Amino acid sequence: MLSTRRTLAGLVAAGVSLTAALLPMSSGSAATGDQKLRVTTSDGTSLAATLTTAGVDTPRPTVVEFTPYGESGATYSFSSDYNFLAVQDRGTGDSDGSFDVLGPKAQQDVVDVLRWACQQPWSNGALAIAGFSASSIVIFNSMHQELPCVKAAVLRSGTFELYRDLLVPGGIPNSVPGLAVLGAIGAPALAQGQERMTRNPSSALDVIIGLVTAGFDAGLLNPTLDDYWVQRGFRGNVNHFPVLMLDGTFDVEPRGDYQAFQYFRDQGIDTRLLVTGAHDGAPRGTDYGLGAINQWFDHYVRGIDNGVQNEPRVEILAADGSREALSEGQFVHLTGSDWPLPGTTWTSLSLSKTKAKGVASLNNGTLTRGAPDLLPSLQAYPAATSFPLATDPNTIATVAGGDGGPLNKLTDFIPALSDMNLTNLTGLTYTTGALQSAVTAVGPATLDLKLSSTLPSTQIWAVISDVAPNGESKPMAVGRLNTAFPDIIPTKSLYAGGQLVQPYGDYSHTSLALPLQARNYHVEFWPIANRFEAGHRIQLSLVGQSALSFPTLPSLNTVTIGGGSGSRLMFPTAPGSSLAAALP
Repeated sequence: MLSTRRTLAGLVAAGVSLTAALLPMSSGSAATGDQKLRVTTSDGTSLAATLTTAGVDTPRPTVVEFTPYGESGATYSFSSDYNFLAVQDRGTGDSDGSFDVLGPKAQQDVVDVLRWACQQPWSNGALAIAGFSASSIVIFNSMHQELPCVKAAVLRSGTFELYRDLLVPGGIPNSVPGLAVLGAIGAPALAQGQERMTRNPSSALDVIIGLVTAGFDAGLLNPTLDDYWVQRGFRGNVNHFPVLMLDGTFDVEPRGDYQAFQYFRDQGIDTRLLVTGAHDGAPRGTDYGLGAINQWFDHYVRGIDNGVQNEPRVEILAADGSREALSEGQFVHLTGSDWPLPGTTWTSLSLSKTKAKGVASLNNGTLTRGAPDLLPSLQAYPAATSFPLATDPNTIATVAGGDGGPLNKLTDFIPALSDMNLTNLTGLTYTTGALQSAVTAVGPATLDLKLSSTLPSTQIWAVISDVAPNGESKPMAVGRLNTAFPDIIPTKSLYAGGQLVQPYGDYSHTSLALPLQARNYHVEFWPIANRFEAGHRIQLSLVGQSALSFPTLPSLNTVTIGGGSGSRLMFPTAPGSSLAAALP
């Protein structure tokens, strides 16, 4: 039986509050419990590790996790059928060396440790990998190397590309989450400092330099997707072990697992994607995917015939009107054989100047299935910092505490805190009419937008919300784009029926606009998963960037709609759901 011991949601919350020859150390005996070990890598760096075992006299399959969060950073625990080896990444916790943001040195460490673990007397030669967030990311980053003895992996909420999926999504630095993670890494290193000074005082300087350098390299010195970031992303997979991936509808880094699923699928690898909860917590009454994880390892590592290979390849717990409702157990259960779900359709919704009823914003526009407005219109809004409780639901879900968490209790008590209505007063909104039947939206969405700004670059921040009959507008998905990155890579973008439905932005170089120059942009939304009930409305808001992103100068942005502008929202609907029927 597996249980979750610690989630990165707690670690990030802690970070926000703060700042935010391979030989074991002990030869081991028949003792039961945790044993502290040290592993020396191929470049001579000593890594700290903890082995949890029911006894070293009987070799067992071993699950390995690599964590930057110190000796208490493991996110899983396992039954006595498995050993569990938690390894502290170089330059973190009590491991020597310099932290390289899960780059090439950390990736080589993964290979070295797995090779060592496979040969230990307590290992039967069958290894598995478990990861959550950072401990998943380092595995995705390492798959271009052969990972010795690995029979299966479980990776929850890992980035496929660290730049694109977490730290600089849309070319906009995700500064507060990034600083929180760095704080959560640095705090255990500081707490274990006395242990380090007793063992190897000379290693302290390397650790300090690594953490300081990581902050500058990842936060300021590499604003484009350059070689630094390429080395800290997925670079192919030479392995063929089955991979179970888990994520959450409102996770802070949800994009990567969807992308990884598609890659592994195309490789012919046994893979599953469960969108059942991650940093955002699990909906009330569900098991956080623990049953599926147990089945995955039991089947692929221990050879137990439990039928897991026959389960649906994709399973999603979609929201039912709001993030808070999902946390409280109100969700729509969807399954399918692929991602996007087979039968998903995208509907083009034009941005129109026609006034929507019951909405307060600078323009009160509409989203329409009909033809675009015949004549073009210009609509302006100030791109200034926005209130993150409303405009940054993925980051907020990470620190909200899940079902019954303090922040979720607060927004339940004061719903306006996570409502878009106040933010909309200084933004542009485009809202459909009331839906005549329920619509389940699942999949990536795209905003095609013609926009100019008073500055050479500005941040486009778009929010899709579920507007209830009482007027509450709950954010369901966010799209973001720094206008310095107007280009996409067509060969890596997703098209349906010849229409762009998921742009793959080109962040390798910047291309600044002239002040007031109108250009076309393609804004990627992280996947949405929500049922819009009959009587509800779909709303698109254009507002200033979240206050949790890197601050920039405010600007005045002007959107061109109608005519030949092409400004539209490509909106996904799940199989069996019809936006045409809901909006005749």
